[in-house]
Amino acid sequence: MKQPHWHISTYSGDRDNCVEVAVFDAALPGVVRVRDSKDRTIPEIQASTAAWQGLVRLVHGH
Repeated sequence: MKQPHWHISTYSGDRDNCVEVAVFDAALPGVVRVRDSKDRTIPEIQASTAAWQGLVRLVHGH
């Protein structure tokens, strides 16, 4: 199985306190996966694409 492609925001600077996001994962279509970039042993959070888009709109609005 192909591994998801994880991304870290360019706003993360030195990437010390941030999360990684895998948006397009063939194994979980329609699901956004989020994990801690420093401790990948912590279970990831999964959200629907619609829920993730709502969060991003909310964050960008503030």
